[in-house]
Amino acid sequence: MKPGSTVRLDAWDPRSTEGGPGDRAATEAATAELYADMDVLQERLYAEGEQSLLIVLQALDAGGKDGTIKHIFRGFNPAGSSVASFKVPSEEELAHDFLWRVHARTPGKGEVAVFNRSHYEDVLVVRVHNLVPEDVWRPRYELINDFERNLAAAGTRIVKLFLHISKEEQAERFQDRLDDPTKRWKFRKGDLKERERWGDYIAAFEEALSRTSTSDAPWYVVPADRKWFRNWAVSRILIETLQDMDPQYPRGEDLTGVVVT
Repeated sequence: MKPGSTVRLDAWDPRSTEGGPGDRAATEAATAELYADMDVLQERLYAEGEQSLLIVLQALDAGGKDGTIKHIFRGFNPAGSSVASFKVPSEEELAHDFLWRVHARTPGKGEVAVFNRSHYEDVLVVRVHNLVPEDVWRPRYELINDFERNLAAAGTRIVKLFLHISKEEQAERFQDRLDDPTKRWKFRKGDLKERERWGDYIAAFEEALSRTSTSDAPWYVVPADRKWFRNWAVSRILIETLQDMDPQYPRGEDLTGVVVT
């Protein structure tokens, strides 16, 4: 999303595979080839120890955040990478500003961090459920932009991914969870209540994406109805980001003439 552009999610087809390698077989084959590139780039980032990468994942329920994380870590070494999930704030977290718990989980030099949900919950769920007044949550857009600008200035590259699914696809995934005993644990009755607020969530996401896609921390809208295309698209985005960061192996000390005996 270009900074300053207005997002209309209904303008994009969640089942689109435009720009991809081809059909499912070709796309999955291409994705498998990307893992080696991701591994090398992450190793260089870790060895360099000068920059960091923050990946923010947001989606509607059943949007594929967990599946995307599993996919990402096929190409990343767990050493030097982490996942943080942000759920209902604890009493201690509520006693601080809304960014306090998030800042503590941002990546250090050489690290990659993935946020499964994030500080954006405070302009999404909080807004939809009227947990705080509008004059509290609305200024948070600029506070978030300032927070991310600060991270970028300290050497953290930020990639924000909105996994865009259709309401029909969400229904299929919910039904699949209900029908499969091994997936039923993922389903809560409350998910159906949240589904009734689909339009409210879409409006909240559209404004958040429009207000917070910046040159320091751009949003990417990823068509996510087709999981195989989603995985390829996310891989390409991350590889292109790491290539642009261009981490380098450190030269190390001069060991000319040293022999191990």
